Amino acid sequence: MSAHFLQTRGLKAHYGDAQALFGIDFEVGEGETIAVIGANGAGKSTFMKSLTGLVKVAPDSVLIEGRPVGGSRPGDIVRQGVALVPEGRRLFPSLSVEENLRMGAYAERSGPWSLERLYGLFPILKEKRKVPGTSLSGGQQQMVAIGRALMSNPRLLLCDEISLGLAPIVIKEIYDALPAIAAEGMGIVVVEQDVMVAQRVSQRLYCFQEGRVSLEGASEGFTREQISQAYFGI
Repeated sequence: MSAHFLQTRGLKAHYGDAQALFGIDFEVGEGETIAVIGANGAGKSTFMKSLTGLVKVAPDSVLIEGRPVGGSRPGDIVRQGVALVPEGRRLFPSLSVEENLRMGAYAERSGPWSLERLYGLFPILKEKRKVPGTSLSGGQQQMVAIGRALMSNPRLLLCDEISLGLAPIVIKEIYDALPAIAAEGMGIVVVEQDVMVAQRVSQRLYCFQEGRVSLEGASEGFTREQISQAYFGI
């Protein structure tokens, strides 16, 4: 196995004629939690979509265990052990909480995550398992979205803006669950607007600015001034 589960090399991404990513080099290993920060429009969500086949990129610009997978179909990426918790949660409104969770298991990957394990991590979901997923509070819906991704038993969990629009106490509850998720060797990448939260929950940090990496290194090693410079370019 390669030292890093997933890597990007010179990753470029376009929307039509508009280029959104300009040569992103990135790597994440199993059991590692990495934060990606940056202002709106910096390319963070495009980066996550590029990793999961939602935006077409060159095959050799995204590698899983050294194998080129860029531009693969999203379902194939899931089967190789990468799961996305999308921005906005994207729950199925016609399905109950438990049915939404079961949808995550369609890839039939073996591993430690099951309904009972998820209900142990987020007990409120067991209590609410028969109600429509979209009838829950925002924080509870986010737990369903995370649980749905975990049901695919990934080796890498990608979380795109999971704290967006949630109360601080709910954000803390969700992020407090991440160490238990990473404990068995799962890698986690979190896109996060709140820089202090990003530094607290991750070992390493990447800052994006206008589609490029403007800062990368150990999360605790940066001053506010360094991050502000990388974030805003001023």
